[in-house]
Amino acid sequence: MSLERVLDHISDEHTSLLPSKLHMLSALGREETELLADRWRLIGVARRRQIIRTMVEIAEADFAVDFNSILRLGLQDEDEEVRTDAIDGLWEDESPTLVDSLLRMLSTDPSIMVRAAAATGLGRFVLLAELEELDEELGCRIVKALREVIEDPHEALEVRRRAVEAISSSGEEGIKEIIQEAYRHPAERMRISATFSMGRSSDPDWGPNIVTELDSPSPEMRFEAARACGELQLKEAVPGLIRLIADLDREVQQSAIYAMGQIGGREARRALQLCSESDDEVIAAAANQALSELEFTGGIFDMPLREEED
Repeated sequence: MSLERVLDHISDEHTSLLPSKLHMLSALGREETELLADRWRLIGVARRRQIIRTMVEIAEADFAVDFNSILRLGLQDEDEEVRTDAIDGLWEDESPTLVDSLLRMLSTDPSIMVRAAAATGLGRFVLLAELEELDEELGCRIVKALREVIEDPHEALEVRRRAVEAISSSGEEGIKEIIQEAYRHPAERMRISATFSMGRSSDPDWGPNIVTELDSPSPEMRFEAARACGELQLKEAVPGLIRLIADLDREVQQSAIYAMGQIGGREARRALQLCSESDDEVIAAAANQALSELEFTGGIFDMPLREEED
C-alpha cells in the first residue's frame, strides 16, 4: 500500500484506526516524514491523539517498529495531550538532539502535563550522563535546568516532583539534599517521588526510610517503596516485602514480588517459589517472572550450601 493511501486511512476520522496501517509508517524517510507533516495539520485533534496513543502502544509491544519521526512531529503539536504522549513514546530515543526539545518544553511549554512529561523524559539522559554515555556539558545543562525547576516556588508541584525523580540518578553535589527536602515536603505526592528517587539514587543509606514506607497507608507509596527496595537490593526489606504479597492493592503485590527477584537470598527465593505455586494466576505469573530474573542475574549463587542449611 502506498504512503498516500495509508495517510488517507489515518486521516479519515469516520473509519476505525487499524494498527496494521500504522505499522506501515515505521522508519519513515525524510521525504515521507515531510509528506506526513503536511497531512498532519489537516487531521482533527481527536484523531491525532488516537494515532499517537496507538503508536505508543504498538512500540511498547514491538521493539522493531520505529515511529520516532512521527513522534518528534507530535512534540510540536498544538494539543497538549498529543505532545505529552509523543514525549512518552520517545522513551527509547537516546539521541542528544531530543534533549534540546525536552529542555525547551520543560521551560516554556504552557501545559503542566507537558512540562512534567518533559522532566521525566530528561531523566534517562541524566542517567546516560552518569554512565558517561552523553556529552558532559549537555549532562550539566540538563541537571541545571532540572535544579531550576525544583527550586522554583511558582512551578507546579507535578512538574517539580518529576524533576526530582529525573535528577535523582545524578552524582552531582547536592542531589541527596534535594531528595531529603522532597521527603520532608507536606504534599504526599512529593514524598512519593522522593521515595522513588531514593531507589533511583543507588544510595543504600536511604534503606531505613524506604523500609519504613513499606507500611505506609498509601498504596502508591507502598508500591514505590517496594520498587526502591528492589533497586537498592535491600535484603533487610525482604520480611516487609513478603507481607506485601497479601496487600489489597494488586500493583503493590506485584511490585513486592518483582523486588524480591532483584534482591535474592534464601528467604526471598523461598517466598517466590511458594508464590509461583499460588492459585492466584497474577501472583504466580509475577513470581515466575521474578524467579527468572533471579536466575538471569546470577541469583542461583545466593542459594546456601547444604551444610549451611543444616
